[in-house]
Amino acid sequence: MNKNKIRKPEWLRVNLGNNADFSLTGKIINSHCLHTICESGRCPNRGECWNRKTATFMIAGDICTRSCKFCNTKSGKPLPLDADEPRKVAESVQLLGLKHAVITSVDRDDLPDSGAAHWAETIREIKRVNPHTTIETLIPDFRGNKEHLDIVIQARPDIISHNMETVRRLTPFVRSVAKYETSLAVLKQVAESGIPAKSGWMLGLGETKEEVIQTMKDLLEVDCKLLSIGQYLQPSEKNLPVTEYLPPALFEEYKKIAILLGFRYVESNPLVRSSYHSSDFIANIP
Repeated sequence: MNKNKIRKPEWLRVNLGNNADFSLTGKIINSHCLHTICESGRCPNRGECWNRKTATFMIAGDICTRSCKFCNTKSGKPLPLDADEPRKVAESVQLLGLKHAVITSVDRDDLPDSGAAHWAETIREIKRVNPHTTIETLIPDFRGNKEHLDIVIQARPDIISHNMETVRRLTPFVRSVAKYETSLAVLKQVAESGIPAKSGWMLGLGETKEEVIQTMKDLLEVDCKLLSIGQYLQPSEKNLPVTEYLPPALFEEYKKIAILLGFRYVESNPLVRSSYHSSDFIANIP
């Protein structure tokens, strides 16, 4: 056990979830052999979200080709894509009665298109089965390939999100392959397509206030105006340790700064994750 590990503060205590809707959500996901970032990422909001019959589906398997130091998702050699996965996700969205669905994926650098076509097929199938459901996609960077990103853009989800994860200085230490400038380029291409671009990052990895504000400005420079900010929580001993637990008041301050700078909608709270209260982002898009 790490004797220097910082004690988790009271404001990060969460409800693990145990009501009937929590059980039903898990049953639907498991019966369709699907994965969620709620489980693989050990999300602290799993109880709250599953209690409300909502989850963030993770497509393209549960093994990532990258090994970012903040992430708890398994890394290694992925299995082949499940061609029936788009149908399974669409049916699960229908069974859960979701008005807004959030989809993410592992990185699939092993595939020629990094999984772009599979992404597009999943979006199209959700739309076909659930024509009144809005869709947010939390995508990887597709190795910076504009043509592959455009495959996803052409499927026209309602929001495309891609996370910066941290500030420029810390990116090489936190992310295994992704580059700060590549992520900005992805968000710029999304915004230029007319689809609202969204991003987010974690605090508590050693960033400074000046660096946080500069990252906000960098996002606005590429017309990304939807933002989520949360506290980094070390998912396991093999991941990066938490440098600092920031108080809720500082997250509120960052939210006010972001709005003043020009962001359209911001979720900023220690427990915020990329898809947390994601339907509120949709509601705040003109």
